[in-house]
Amino acid sequence: MTFTKIRTAAASSLAAAGLLFSLAACSAPATQPAASDPASTATASATATASASAADSGPCDGVKLIVDTGALKQSAADKNVCVPVDGPTPASKVLEEADVKTEGTEQYPTEIVCRVNGVPAADFDIVHKGGTYREECKGMTAAFAYWSLWIKSDGGAWEYAQEGVSTLQVSPGQSLELLFTVDGEPAAPAA
Repeated sequence: MTFTKIRTAAASSLAAAGLLFSLAACSAPATQPAASDPASTATASATATASASAADSGPCDGVKLIVDTGALKQSAADKNVCVPVDGPTPASKVLEEADVKTEGTEQYPTEIVCRVNGVPAADFDIVHKGGTYREECKGMTAAFAYWSLWIKSDGGAWEYAQEGVSTLQVSPGQSLELLFTVDGEPAAPAA
């Protein structure tokens, strides 16, 4: 096989892997608390918010959740909190407890993460190598500008999540990150 054929096959494999991950990095829309139980959700959110300094300063007894707008640099949407959990917990529940709201697309409402806490906004110009782009959240998100989902075990390395937030289970000691990437940067979460 010539170098060109190998290179083309590798590029095709990377493109397929990117599409597969985009489908895997799915999200369940944030659910609203039941009218009969607003206090427990408020308490859980307050606990997650109160644990923010613990997440920033060291170990987390629950799941460390990070939202990083990455290349967009919209720090108002960034988050770094410790969410208390007792055992395996759906990632969507961890996001809910931390008051992180995800939005899918019209075509893939629970399979794709299009926005996290409103980012990127529909009227926000995403600057990329090809110019500017505005995410409309209609179908698949752009291959050059998207939210990726990462997981890390305590003391381990960051890895792409093999499931989306609606099906992924996380456990105490793990870290979960939603990272926005433009033109492949950042390529992975910071250590």
